[in-house]
Amino acid sequence: MLPFSALDGALLIDKPPGCTSHDVVDRVRRCFQLKKVGHCGTLDPAATGLLILLLGQATRLSDKFMAADKVYEGELKLGEATDSYDADGELTGSLPVPPITLDLLNAETAPFLGDQSQMPPMVSAVKIRGVPLYKMARKGLEVERQPRFIHIYNFRFTSYEEPLARFRLACTKGTYVRSVAHELGQKLGCGAHLTALRRLASGKFDVADAHPLATVITWDPATLTRNVIPFLKLKSYE
Repeated sequence: MLPFSALDGALLIDKPPGCTSHDVVDRVRRCFQLKKVGHCGTLDPAATGLLILLLGQATRLSDKFMAADKVYEGELKLGEATDSYDADGELTGSLPVPPITLDLLNAETAPFLGDQSQMPPMVSAVKIRGVPLYKMARKGLEVERQPRFIHIYNFRFTSYEEPLARFRLACTKGTYVRSVAHELGQKLGCGAHLTALRRLASGKFDVADAHPLATVITWDPATLTRNVIPFLKLKSYE
């Protein structure tokens, strides 16, 4: 094993909307001419918040950090369902929103807590026979998917002003929060889709310690080095 350099470690990015997680990796790699950069847990293009980048020899820790539990805050819109379960999809249904209160919303979250199986949405990066589901969805195809085992620790709405409701959710890796929004809309009888999502934490990493991508790409190499969490220090985050 090679000795660790100052750039073997983790860099915490506050991902902006409108780009993929891979776009962020590619931007940082090119900006600093790094050979090995990876990320720990994909965020949808519209989502923002904590994206952990692993640099150099730290990429070997990807599986460990990717397996960490996640915390999100988000917003959903009641009365409209989409094919992707979020605001980027095509509208598939629109119904009047019944009388709903914040207390009623929080009462409806109880069935979502704990262990459960969740079906990945068709518009997702899950691969079937090597082909991402979203590519099949673009062709109008619907294929059989295998449900995933997930666990939701906490799911609570913090505000509601029809038709928009804000929430906070803590879960295991692999949980599709937009699927939760879709399923809640079905239970309420009016449909719903995710309109905003922000990752607040992943394991012991917090978005409060992350740096906006727009700032990171203005750094010189010395500033980058100062902001990388060294490989040996990453043990305390496992």
